[in-house]
Amino acid sequence: MTKPALPTKDRLIQSAAHLFRTRGYHGVGLADLLTDAKAPKGSLYHHFPNGKSDLAIAAATWASDGMLRVIAASFDGADTFEDGATTLCYKLAKLFDLSGWDTCPIASTLFEGPDNTRFRDHAKHIYDGWIAEVQVHAARLGLSEEEAQRKSERVFVLIQGGWTLARARHSSEILRDLRHML
Repeated sequence: MTKPALPTKDRLIQSAAHLFRTRGYHGVGLADLLTDAKAPKGSLYHHFPNGKSDLAIAAATWASDGMLRVIAASFDGADTFEDGATTLCYKLAKLFDLSGWDTCPIASTLFEGPDNTRFRDHAKHIYDGWIAEVQVHAARLGLSEEEAQRKSERVFVLIQGGWTLARARHSSEILRDLRHML
């Protein structure tokens, strides 16, 4: 028995996340989105009344939800903050290798999109959510509130910078080596 296809809205979101990540917001047209998602013409505005910008917000949220799951899985069962952060670095390196991600899907969608407050505010919300997820685990693993905040922000900065350097070097090794900078 074949698995049913994803609903049109989900196909549009996943296609947008992929296309925006690989081509940037401005490099993707509406026809590209509809073709990649195998979606009927009117479906984009049916599900996303403001069109491409609404779809970009949904795609960034979908990508962020995946990152939140990676963070949670990395710290699940860790004995120390460093163990969880090291696992996170390894998981991201593996993701880099498997997916060939050229850029952070949030940055390519929200920072390379239209220069507007809505996109910037949503990026801040997403990144603050990633930091908060790490911070929850840091506190659970015994770090003080202040140290948990500081280390969580440091992990975020290291990962973002590490991802950029991995792209430039075409190697995920920098992501694995981030554990030495924690």
